[in-house]
Amino acid sequence: MQDKTTLAKKQTGRSDRSQAVSADLIAVVIAVTNGEPRVLTIGEAQALPSGPFELGHRSLQSGLRAWVERQTSQPLGYIEQLYTFADRDRIGDERVQRVISISYLGLTREEQAESSAVHGWRGWYDYFPWEDHRSGVPPILADILMPRLLAWADGAEDMNMRRDRRQRVASAFGLDDRDWNEEFVLQRYEVLYEAALVAEATRGRDTGSPPPLPGRPMIADHRRILATGIARLRTKIKYRPVVFELMPPAFTLLQLQRTVEALAGRLIHKPNFRRLIEQQDLVEEVGATTADTVGRPAKLFRFRHAVLDERAVAGTKLPLSRA
Repeated sequence: MQDKTTLAKKQTGRSDRSQAVSADLIAVVIAVTNGEPRVLTIGEAQALPSGPFELGHRSLQSGLRAWVERQTSQPLGYIEQLYTFADRDRIGDERVQRVISISYLGLTREEQAESSAVHGWRGWYDYFPWEDHRSGVPPILADILMPRLLAWADGAEDMNMRRDRRQRVASAFGLDDRDWNEEFVLQRYEVLYEAALVAEATRGRDTGSPPPLPGRPMIADHRRILATGIARLRTKIKYRPVVFELMPPAFTLLQLQRTVEALAGRLIHKPNFRRLIEQQDLVEEVGATTADTVGRPAKLFRFRHAVLDERAVAGTKLPLSRA
């Protein structure tokens, strides 16, 4: 006689193999230090803090906070769910168990974390050197990336595929009179992955292709998850005051501008930026100045308490116009 478990499996069409699913919690924790965006990493800067969701965790967020604190000694403040990654072949192995990764975006200040040999902060442009346009178009784009991408597009099997690849490259990287869109971080990484130009795309196999592009690789699909976090943050700073979480209690307007520029990877028109900050009544003077600037001492500001209280619903529309 069949036992109840076997009978239930037959009735529902389920099997032990289909039930082999686990959930990982992954944190993209961002800070801006000395005008540079940084990401919290573990494992010799090759992985994001992460761990499995366990029965003892009260919630997804509590589980994530527990793993991050255990691995990095970094308490998390502001976090929001980022994306759930569940593609069958996204990790590139043949494990029977299906792993779903639930990622979160966290914002903090680097000085709140302790340094260690097993975890630390890394500049996010180390992973995506083509994304920093603050000093103009990065040489890697014109000298290395674009020739190889266009060769990949032109090497497609038929005309329709060649046209499709060309259009995707042009859209993602701002070719053919298109503007560079700083929010397309993930789209650019996905194109580079498909073209086998990043190390993760060729891991474990010899494709005979040229070496991957400069840019620090990460384990599994952690660099893809980081790209997703950067894209989300670049979008959010335009309409929500999340940048407040990255600033010290008192700051100059130039420090605020440099932080936004660091995240966006492009410069901001200074007069427009200051005018918009004043018009939206986002900050107030603290009644002190700092001498850590060239020329006259700069006034120190803080975010208005009303803005901080309403940050979940308030908008800022920080300008990212060309300088």
